[in-house]
Amino acid sequence: MIVTSRPALETGNFQLTGERRELADKIKLRYPEDRVASAIIPLLDLAQRENDGWLSKEAIDFVAQETGSASIRVYEVASFYTMFNLKPVGKHFIQVCRTTPCWLRGSDELTNKVKSKLGIEIGETTEDGEFTLIEVECLGACCNAPMVQINDDYFEDLTPEHLDKLLDDLKAGHDVSIGSQSGRIGSAPEGGPQTLLETKG
Repeated sequence: MIVTSRPALETGNFQLTGERRELADKIKLRYPEDRVASAIIPLLDLAQRENDGWLSKEAIDFVAQETGSASIRVYEVASFYTMFNLKPVGKHFIQVCRTTPCWLRGSDELTNKVKSKLGIEIGETTEDGEFTLIEVECLGACCNAPMVQINDDYFEDLTPEHLDKLLDDLKAGHDVSIGSQSGRIGSAPEGGPQTLLETKG
């Protein structure tokens, strides 16, 4: 038997507001009425953004209510993916990629740089609430390893020195350059493109 509705959950004061509320409604319309649970992942993402980067019990219950799902089902999804946080995180959420290409090119040094500079361990947040550090599996920028994701942005071709300056700039509120930190264009070889250097008009 398909369950399409459930009793109202206690979601506290948690609600999506403004454009996020409108987007949630559009997302739900993508699915048949008896398949709205398929919207759990995008709605969790919206709820997390609404809730300063993490999912409280009220936020999870809200998504369950929106999708006609049991809260435990939504929690199972939220606890499976590293993109969802079940406790508060810092303003700058640092995810160091640990998969083989990044590891071979120095991700250990990046992790150690963050730990020593900020005085935190993996899974911890600085006392000022500015930074949280975790390690994750492949973020899909293997050609430009090693890399970290900070909030929604990728920082690639990193060295400990690049990362040290990046952390200083973020803390100071300065604009930072996303993407390759070595000047690489896209995923071209180091030193620049080697083919198709000339094109005919």
